[in-house]
Amino acid sequence: MDFDDLIDFLDSDDNEFGLSSIATHGFLTASIVGKPLDNWQTYLFEGHEQQVKSEVLAAIEQWRDELQAMLQDEREIELPFDVEETDYLDIENSEISEWSVGFVDAMYASDDEEDDWFDDDDSEEDVAMLTLPMILFSGIDEDQPDMQELLKDPETMSQMAQAIEKNIVELFLLFHTDD
Repeated sequence: MDFDDLIDFLDSDDNEFGLSSIATHGFLTASIVGKPLDNWQTYLFEGHEQQVKSEVLAAIEQWRDELQAMLQDEREIELPFDVEETDYLDIENSEISEWSVGFVDAMYASDDEEDDWFDDDDSEEDVAMLTLPMILFSGIDEDQPDMQELLKDPETMSQMAQAIEKNIVELFLLFHTDD
């Protein structure tokens, strides 16, 4: 299965258990940048990975490997949407929101405390700052007063959106290097 066929599948009704292509990109990105998520395919397909065609699983694995190689080379992962075209007045129907939902799904996929991105006192604040755009755009904490304030400010949201690609690299380095 080539990449275009994978994207078509992910965005079709045949994809019963997975996320859209944009949300899958977010999920895969988070599964790479954060702590190791051993059963990432299980989480991605909500425990139904056995019902997903092997060619789909292989294509997703290849996509993930390509994203990981980019980060290992300290190159930014290009987001699958144009940040400049985001309508910050309708954020919940935007592609950045869709991508962020996938990212946050992977961040919080595991109930295992060893997988908790925020469990290290030395890096907890950095992780919080670097993931703030994804948390904001995912809508997970939209009822929090500080998030509501950010959502009312299109200029701040634009700045946060433009920082995502850099933040992804920073998160990867934070979790995967000794420096």
